[in-house]
Amino acid sequence: MATPLLAQTVRTAFSGQPWLTRVAQIIPSAPASQQGSQVTLNGRTLPVAWNQRQQRIGVADAGLMQALGVELLSTSDATKQPVQWFSEPGMTPMVLNTWLAGQYRYLDITDLARQMGWQIQVNRDTLQIVTPRARITSVRQGRQVWGDRIVLDLDRATPWQISEQTGEITITLDAQADPALIQNFVAGPANRLTSLKVETRGTQTLVRLGVPTGIRSRVWTLPNPNRLIIDVRPDFMVDRDISWTPGIRWRQQTVALGSSRFPVVSLLVNLRQPGLSLKPIVSNPGNAPGIAPLITTAQRWQVVAAINGGFFNRNNQLPLGAIRQDNRWLSGPILNRGAIAWNEAGEVAIGRLSLQETLSLANGQRFPLLLLNSGYVQAGLARYTPEWGPTYTPLIDNEVVVSVQNDRVVSQQPMGTAGQTTVPIPANGYLVVIRANGAAANALAVGTTLRVENTTTPVDFNRYSQILGAGPLLLQNRQIVLNAQAEQFTDAFIRQAAPRSAIGTTADGQLVMVAVHNRVGGAGPTLTEIAQVMQQMGIVNALNLDGGSSTTLYLGGRLLDRSPLTAARVHNGIGVFMQPSQ
Repeated sequence: MATPLLAQTVRTAFSGQPWLTRVAQIIPSAPASQQGSQVTLNGRTLPVAWNQRQQRIGVADAGLMQALGVELLSTSDATKQPVQWFSEPGMTPMVLNTWLAGQYRYLDITDLARQMGWQIQVNRDTLQIVTPRARITSVRQGRQVWGDRIVLDLDRATPWQISEQTGEITITLDAQADPALIQNFVAGPANRLTSLKVETRGTQTLVRLGVPTGIRSRVWTLPNPNRLIIDVRPDFMVDRDISWTPGIRWRQQTVALGSSRFPVVSLLVNLRQPGLSLKPIVSNPGNAPGIAPLITTAQRWQVVAAINGGFFNRNNQLPLGAIRQDNRWLSGPILNRGAIAWNEAGEVAIGRLSLQETLSLANGQRFPLLLLNSGYVQAGLARYTPEWGPTYTPLIDNEVVVSVQNDRVVSQQPMGTAGQTTVPIPANGYLVVIRANGAAANALAVGTTLRVENTTTPVDFNRYSQILGAGPLLLQNRQIVLNAQAEQFTDAFIRQAAPRSAIGTTADGQLVMVAVHNRVGGAGPTLTEIAQVMQQMGIVNALNLDGGSSTTLYLGGRLLDRSPLTAARVHNGIGVFMQPSQ
C-alpha cells in the first residue's frame, strides 16, 4: 500500500559519503585532444558526444542530461554551467567549466566524476563510464494537489534516463532493487497517473508511467538520503535562463494569458555575434522532396541550434512556401504569406511576401510565372530550376513541360498521368511547366527565345540572401497584425489549438526562436494566443511557423521542447551555424 510523503530536511550530496573519496580513473589512450560520438555507461552504449582536452573530459550537455540525469541550472556565464545532481537546490551548486567544439557544448565532468567515484576511460572513439553500484531501498507514491509523486530512495547517487512518448513515460535507473521490494509495491490511488509499474531488468530498475495526453513529468533528485523524485503534473516545466554560448541564450518560462498558462521554450540568437550565422536547412539537400526529424537534419548540417520551418505536403514531401538559401530560391513563396528574411549583416525583415516572375518572349508576348520551385499547384505557368533537383516529376495530370537552355526553348512535351515520368532539369536552364494554358503552350515552341524577369513584394526583400516563408504573420512593430484569411489558410487551421513554433525579433535586434506546447491543463495555443504570447515576451515582429507535431526546437544535440519520440519529420528548418574557433 502507498505511504504518504514526508517533508525532509536535506543537505548537499557532494560531501559526507565515504565512497566519494574514490578517485575516478581517467586513462587517456590517445593524444591529449580527441573526441567521439558514443559513451558506454555501465556497459550500455549511448549516442553521446564527448571531447577530451589536456586530460580533461567533457561530455555534451545534451548527453549529460539525457544519459545521467544531470540538471542544468540558470547561468549568465557561458563558460560556467551550474548543475544539480543529487544535490541540495538551496546550497551552492557544483559548477562545471564549458567549451564549444563543433555543434556541441561540452561540460567538464572530470571533477564531478572524481567526487562521484566514477571510473572513466577513453577507448579509441568511445568514452567508457562506470558508476558505483546503487540500490533502491524503497518506493513510495503519493497524490498531490497538482498531480502525483513517486519517490525512489537510493543508497547512493546513480544515473537515470527518461523516455517519453504519447501516453507513456519510462524512467530507467542504474540501480537494483530487492525482488521482494518490487513484488510488494502496489500502486495506490492517483490523480493524473493512468498506470504505474516498477520492474527490474538486469542491473536496472524501470518505472513505467501511463499518463493522459498533455501530461508530462518532472524528474529531479535530492540528497541525504539520495532520492529520485518523479512528479507527474501538467505544469511540469522548470524555468531556466542559460547563456549557452556567446550569442545564444536558452530560456524556459511560463507565460500567462488570462487564466491560461503556456510553457514557452525559446532561443535568443544575436546575429551580430562574430562567428554566428543563420540559414534555412532542408532535410534532403539537392532534391526538393524529403522529410526527416529536425534533430537529424540539424546534425546533418552540423548546426548548433535549429527550429522547424515552413509548411510542406506530407504525402509527396514537397515544400509549400519560400525557402531562399544563399540567394538561391530552393522554393518560391506562395499566397502572399508571411516570411522572414535576413542577411549576413544581421539585418532581419518580417512581412508578407510574394514573388513576381514574368516570361518575356522576343515577339513581345509576356506570360506570368505563378510559381517557382513549388509543391503548390494551380492553373498557369510554373518554373523549376536546378535548385529543385536534377529532375522534375509532374504533380498533376496533363502538364506540358517546356525545357529551356541558354534562354531558348529546346523541347516541349505533353505529360500524361502525374508521377509517372521524370524530366531532367537543364543545368544551364530551367523547365516551364504549363498547367491548363493552351495559349502558353502554343507560344513556347521549340526555338523560341525568352527571358525571365522577377521582383519581390515588398521590393526590399530582394536584398536578403536568406528567406523562409510560413505564416501567418503575427506581429509588426509590437502590434498584432494576424490575418490568416488574407494568407489563405483554411478555417480549420485558423480555429485549431495546437503546439506552435514561431520566430521573431526583439527591440535590440536579436532573433527569437520560440516553441509553445499545450497550456497547463489544456490544448496548445490558437493563432491569436501565439501572437499574444510573442507580444507579451516583448517581441517586436513575429511570424508563425509550421506547428503541431512539427514543433521542434533544437540545441547542441537535443530537443529542448519535447521528446524526439513525439516529434514528426519535417521538410525544412532554420539553423544556427557557428564557425569553428581558430
